[in-house]
Amino acid sequence: MADFVKHLTLADVFFRDQAASSASGDLSTILNRVTLAGRLIANNVLRAALEGRLGKTGDVNVQGEEVKKLDHVSNEIFREVFDRVPVVAAMASEEIEEPFVFEQHAHAKYVLLHDPLDGSGNVDCDLPMGTIFSVHRRREPGAVASLADFLRKGSEQVAAGYLLYGPASMFVYTVGGPVHGFTLDRAVGSFFLTHPNMQIPNGTGSYSVNESNESKWDEATQRMVRAFRTGEAPCGKRSARYVGALVADFHRTLVQGGVYMYPGEVKRPQGKLRLLFEAAPLAFVAKHAGGVASDGVRDILDIEASELHQRVPLYLGSAGDVAAALSMLRGEA
Repeated sequence: MADFVKHLTLADVFFRDQAASSASGDLSTILNRVTLAGRLIANNVLRAALEGRLGKTGDVNVQGEEVKKLDHVSNEIFREVFDRVPVVAAMASEEIEEPFVFEQHAHAKYVLLHDPLDGSGNVDCDLPMGTIFSVHRRREPGAVASLADFLRKGSEQVAAGYLLYGPASMFVYTVGGPVHGFTLDRAVGSFFLTHPNMQIPNGTGSYSVNESNESKWDEATQRMVRAFRTGEAPCGKRSARYVGALVADFHRTLVQGGVYMYPGEVKRPQGKLRLLFEAAPLAFVAKHAGGVASDGVRDILDIEASELHQRVPLYLGSAGDVAAALSMLRGEA
């Protein structure tokens, strides 16, 4: 019991951060509701095989991707969790084409964006997956929420983070200050602080990229990845690690250092990952953990979205590793 009570809960830490930043109680409510959604999704992931929720629904989402049964379930969980509290005016999801406006509280001062089940392709294989989220303060809180509230720069986020569903369920977030990581104690149903003040290590870790896409990359990208593979990158030797779920690959990078890369392709230079639902939230976490995120040219947090489902290449992780990758892309190393 002594070891148990010495850990702070999510509420303890957030209220401490809130006092320091003079944030409103609404943001605290949003984060608590995100963790409620996460606990519900984690339970669905654990029971998916037992309850017949593996496999696909037969539908195709706005991304043109086949929808997994748990994609749909996870998206609905977020909608139901936030329908019941008047703190979020609207939410946007990777799974739906347009933002969903909560009519009962369409004038609330925040909007929420989320990828409800990142890495859902891992569901049938019992591999890690997660949820990515971000929160923006409305442009005009007095008006009904609109698309303009979502098309923002990542630097304007007021909170961002992710939940990881693996051997343990974790919640990692920042409200523009320290990055804190919490582990879910399933016995009591609460998240407890286990990773305070997380910082991405420099000079260690792995490189993470889907090397089966090599034939689709331009020559500069091929040379850069080859340098990592052969241990010739200027940041030093790196082993290859690739889970196939962005949130899991980023969590490893956050804890151990290194770099995650999803380059653009010759025929698809905009890349695969979504700016608002994946790249910007994790870039916000990386920045406040001492890391960097880039699309190869610009800081991810400086990009103002022009479309809800806009895609970007992504280089994310330790400052030194990302700098080395970008230098090689430019032909400087």
